[in-house]
Amino acid sequence: MESNDHPDMLSGNPEEPVSKSAEEPESRSPHEVSGAKGTDESTTVDAKVASQETKKKKKKGAIGLGTTRGIETMFRTSYRVHMELSSLADAKANIMISINGLIISIIIASISPKIDTNPWLLIPTTVMLLGCLVSLVFAVLSARPRVSSDLISLKDVRSNKANILFFGHFTRLSEDDFVTGMTELLSNTTTLYQNMIRDIYSLGKVLTRKFELLRLSYTAFMIGLGSGILMFIFVYVWIVFSLDSGTESFGDAFSTIEAITDGWAA
Repeated sequence: MESNDHPDMLSGNPEEPVSKSAEEPESRSPHEVSGAKGTDESTTVDAKVASQETKKKKKKGAIGLGTTRGIETMFRTSYRVHMELSSLADAKANIMISINGLIISIIIASISPKIDTNPWLLIPTTVMLLGCLVSLVFAVLSARPRVSSDLISLKDVRSNKANILFFGHFTRLSEDDFVTGMTELLSNTTTLYQNMIRDIYSLGKVLTRKFELLRLSYTAFMIGLGSGILMFIFVYVWIVFSLDSGTESFGDAFSTIEAITDGWAA
């Protein structure tokens, strides 16, 4: 009996038709490949340019004037600097008050009882006491707190004639008016910034007065202390030379000093 089977099928390896796409990728022309590459490169360049422009805009927005973050940083820095300067001025005033009070106490307790027997001590002691006293007064004026006594109303706050952020002003208001004024202030950003700017200006004015008084205090202390020491040295040298030249000259010098002190007392 003859078999109708194909020899290849009998061998167990039948040939099956294989699609062209499975054997190898579809070939593309050079023009198509170059066009695809050009499109990909242009897309990449556009993405880079857009990314750079976005970064520049963000950078300008971060450092540009008028941004919320920049305004908050400015106010925070200004308040901190003013508070530190105010603390520094108070510390300097306390130093001058302590030093001048100590010097005045020592002079009054130690030197004043000896002026009767040593009248030559009167002039330098008086100069030093006056210098320390003037310095002490200016230092106390610098450290003395100042509170406004003007009557403030909610109408003044709304018309920007008073600063509700300053304790010397808002303590003149009732509690209800203060709450109302603060609520209105917080609801308006422009008005809030204006009040904060005026508050910084007021702090600057207070600091200017403090440091002007401190300058006068230190100047008076320097002049009084220096003049007093120079007067002590001058009078001491004068007396020493008078003793070296003879008792008669010393007696004349002593009489001259007594005459001067008697004239001041009169």
